[in-house]
Amino acid sequence: MSKDLPIGVCSFSFHRLLAAGKQDVFQYILDCKALGCTQLDPWNAHLSPVKDGDAVLHVGKNPHRSHHLSAADTEYIDRVRAAADRAEMPFGTIAVDGAHVYEPTLEARKVNRANAYRWIDVARRLGATQVRIDAGGPEEMPDDVFEVIVQGYNDLIGRAGEHGIEVLLENHWGPTKVPVNVEKLCTTVKGLGLLYDTHNWKPELRAEGQRRCAKFARATHVKTFGFNPDGTPIDVDAETPVCMLQQAGYSGTWGVESVPRDGDEMSGVRKTIELIRRLVVD
Repeated sequence: MSKDLPIGVCSFSFHRLLAAGKQDVFQYILDCKALGCTQLDPWNAHLSPVKDGDAVLHVGKNPHRSHHLSAADTEYIDRVRAAADRAEMPFGTIAVDGAHVYEPTLEARKVNRANAYRWIDVARRLGATQVRIDAGGPEEMPDDVFEVIVQGYNDLIGRAGEHGIEVLLENHWGPTKVPVNVEKLCTTVKGLGLLYDTHNWKPELRAEGQRRCAKFARATHVKTFGFNPDGTPIDVDAETPVCMLQQAGYSGTWGVESVPRDGDEMSGVRKTIELIRRLVVD
């Protein structure tokens, strides 16, 4: 068991608190500090001016329909950076919804690309080291879609790389829930890394994805949905993918993405951190 792990909490873990007006990005920073995190991993809804509760919940359930998640103005982002600096909490991975690479029309792709550029600029101002931008597109990822996604990631990687920011995809929705598609993108696009969610594959392909794609991991989301009284997670196997990540030589931050079915987000995050510390060996 290791206590001195690099740990971050994806702020999607607090999306219900955000929607209820009980947490904003400034409170998120303080909460992460109190939880013993070593970096901040905000979901971009925490950095967006959209604060309507229903809108936040809609985005959380529909990341492919989140184009209204525009970044706040520069002054606001600078205030967020100052608050993080006061707390001595650096920014790690920003999970960006509403800027995915593929859309069926060129016009829609241009809108998303502009959103992606803006979020890369936000990451630069915050001093973040990584941005997760989804691939988008249909699950089967035909050749023409694949080519658009590759071209898009090459563009984003070049732009982000100028500021020392790494671009990640995630096994999240669309084609990236299929392990062979993730492998194809990560081996084709130079400099593209994987935000490895321990659970979020097509159910029948989950074991394959956990095993096949651990070697591409540059960041992680250890997914939980709740806990038994003995501290073991319910309805999810976290131990196997964590073990596979370690066997693959993963040495990055261990990220929390807790989505507790009982709605107690703070407890879910705390217990997930405790789980990670039990599972990750020195």
